[in-house]
Amino acid sequence: MRIIGLAGWSGSGKTTLVTKVIPRLIARDIRVSTVKHAHHGFDLDQPGKDSFMHRAAGATEVAISSANRFAILHELRGEPEWNLKDLLAKLSPVDLVLVEGFKRDAFPKLEIHRKDNGKPLLHPEDPRIVAIAADVALPQAKVPVVDLNDIEVICDLLLKHAVPIEAAMEPA
Repeated sequence: MRIIGLAGWSGSGKTTLVTKVIPRLIARDIRVSTVKHAHHGFDLDQPGKDSFMHRAAGATEVAISSANRFAILHELRGEPEWNLKDLLAKLSPVDLVLVEGFKRDAFPKLEIHRKDNGKPLLHPEDPRIVAIAADVALPQAKVPVVDLNDIEVICDLLLKHAVPIEAAMEPA
């Protein structure tokens, strides 16, 4: 399994880009999984559902299964948040893992930049940014810059710069 991240400020279009890239990678016979870091609490379950009531009653993990999918909800119950290495170990084997968030972790990243977002570049402060996908020319950039709408070129960059998970998890 190989890993690469998509980094950028909130509102830069990371999730939109991920949803455009995944089908193109699948069309290239690349099996893809994603890991998304949420800065705020989130809930995948709904009040009133049996699985929600199991968690509310105190279960540490609740597995939900159907003919189409399964999910395991794990409540930390005061334990520290899991790091990326531990989360990746839970994934089934695939060819490529796209990571949205975890921008301070030590793995290569594609920066997503939109001029209208009004935010500064993360590059060159983050030496692990290998390229930038932007909606504006960035002549000051010290890494390759590609058009944010050129999904095929972005897929090429992601595949070129992805590294084995083991290499990404070595200390910085």
